Amino acid sequence: MFIVWLTGIAALILCAGSVWYLAPLYPGIVVLELAFTPRSFGTVVHAWPPEYLLQYRSFLPMDFLLLLCYGSFGYLLVSRSTLFSGRSPALRMTSAWALPMAAILGTTENALQLWLTAAPRFGVPLAYAFAAACTASKWAIVAGFALVLAYALLRDADRA
Repeated sequence: MFIVWLTGIAALILCAGSVWYLAPLYPGIVVLELAFTPRSFGTVVHAWPPEYLLQYRSFLPMDFLLLLCYGSFGYLLVSRSTLFSGRSPALRMTSAWALPMAAILGTTENALQLWLTAAPRFGVPLAYAFAAACTASKWAIVAGFALVLAYALLRDADRA
């Protein structure tokens, strides 16, 4: 269970650090990450002074590490703890792979964000839409995992 705790605590620390590091950016990164069109993306980027864009781009390597940590944590929590042991095999497998899948989507999103923020690329609208779809899907999966985890914790508390 040490590795479960280690990846979970590392993910929490990196998440808190990300929130702190990106707090000055306005509009916030969620607005940028959910910009489905070149115009909405450009609106955010052009509202930022150059140092904000540099700050966002310099954050992405840390975000890759966060994705690795929370993807690993989700898989390890489900596969190594007893929290999901009494659940159906389908729920265990889906839950085990939820955060790693979210991390893959986040990695794809980050790679696209690095490319899209490197230079104006308004002629590739599908890249913006795909990056935003990865973001939306990632957060939907994370929210779904959180709900399943809350359910498992409540069921576990009822059995105790």
